[in-house]
Amino acid sequence: MTPGQVPTGEDGHAVCARFHTAIEMIGARWTGAILRALFSGRLRYTQIRGAIPGISDTMLAQRLRGLQRDGLVERHVLSTTPVEVEYRLTRKGRELEPVLDALAVWSHTWIPVPGAREP
Repeated sequence: MTPGQVPTGEDGHAVCARFHTAIEMIGARWTGAILRALFSGRLRYTQIRGAIPGISDTMLAQRLRGLQRDGLVERHVLSTTPVEVEYRLTRKGRELEPVLDALAVWSHTWIPVPGAREP
């Protein structure tokens, strides 16, 4: 099987389950925005929050914990005074960048801007 080829037949069910898991992992509200912010590099919590208008502290904390649990984001405590925490993508998380870039391109083609009038 070549890279990028989707198996069929008996493997189809396993692929469907993997795909569903992947979509659920990145499809939760705010998750894509958090990942896109982290594509720029290591960020502290306040920097991530500042990059995502409208996200609450509670939601950001929940999503970051989930992304850590899923192995997409690492949390690093810096030995500074006061203590600072940085978040960065793991290799697994960084490999989502072309996926989310492709989704962004698709959205610019097919999703109307909210509030914009159709031509």
